[in-house]
Amino acid sequence: MLRRKFAAVPLATAATALVLLFSIVQHLPGGDRFVADIGVVKAALPLDVSLLRTPLSLYVPALDLPVWGALAQVFLVFGVAEIVLGRRLTLVVAYVCTLAGTLFARIAVALGPHHLLGFPRWVAHVRDTGPSAAVVALAVVVAFRCRAWWTGGAVIGAMVVEAALLPNLAGLEHLVAISTAVLIAVWIEVFGDYWPRVLSGVGAAASVTAQGRTRAVGV
Repeated sequence: MLRRKFAAVPLATAATALVLLFSIVQHLPGGDRFVADIGVVKAALPLDVSLLRTPLSLYVPALDLPVWGALAQVFLVFGVAEIVLGRRLTLVVAYVCTLAGTLFARIAVALGPHHLLGFPRWVAHVRDTGPSAAVVALAVVVAFRCRAWWTGGAVIGAMVVEAALLPNLAGLEHLVAISTAVLIAVWIEVFGDYWPRVLSGVGAAASVTAQGRTRAVGV
């Protein structure tokens, strides 16, 4: 029975397993260096390196935070998103919003500490990993899809309060991820079924044409 439940949400199960695996590996002797080489992103790194590491950086938990909270959040939110949005859209939202936060870190460092959204140079060497941006982004998109406005508002409000009380890179990245998630949710709402309808129409037209040719050849 438990195996069937996990099989129902394979993406959430795999994401949770990866977070747990990276958490274990990075606490082993030499493991932190290995994880850093394949999945740790920093604003000081070359852009191409950061882009290559971003997919795995989503599953690398923070060293100074308890991993069990991250595991519970990932399994719950990814699982609900996988059921509501589907696997493909869940992955798209998670990675696009994580990438948006990663790119924002570079912009914030480039702006400098004198700008409202800027940070000092040393922030470029801070580890910028973890599933939190993807989790809050998925929660917002799911709330938007399910019309759970109070839930979505609570998530957004909590992140705004966090950014105000603890002004750091992670807090602002969460807000960037939420903003990106809202744009994705609106895009899905407006254009979500546009291309499927177009492709269905093209497929139907091709089928009718093929049937017409077959009849012509038969005659």
